[in-house]
Order: sequence, then C-alpha cells, then structure tokens
Amino acid sequence: MKVFKIDSEYITITQFLKANDYISSGGEAKYFLAENDCYLNGVKITERGKKIRNYDQVIILNDTYMIKND
Repeated sequence: MKVFKIDSEYITITQFLKANDYISSGGEAKYFLAENDCYLNGVKITERGKKIRNYDQVIILNDTYMIKND
C-alpha cells in the first residue's frame, strides 16, 4: 500500500489522478474513470469531482493508496 499525502481537507479524484501520473490533463479524467476500475473506500468511482479525504483508501489499476493529511 502506498501513502499519498495531501495538504488540504480534500482533493478531487481528478487531482489525484494527475498527481500520480495516471492522466496528463483534467479532461482525460472522465474517460479514464469510464474505462478503468477505480474505487474509493470499496465503492467504484465514476464522478471526476469525487472528493478524497484523510484516511480514505483509493484503488486504481491494482495500486492501493492510503490518503494522509499530516
């Protein structure tokens, strides 16, 4: 499991995907989420504006991330 640190209360799934190099621009998020299995705390994500908060777990393409706000 990888740890991803955030400096604010939350980030969107689009920001998360860009920060981890899954996509290169925000416009790609909609298509990426439609074509790939992405889960937030065990629930499939389809909205590109979905908020990710402290202690959330994100699973994307067999990579698991724990979100930390330290």
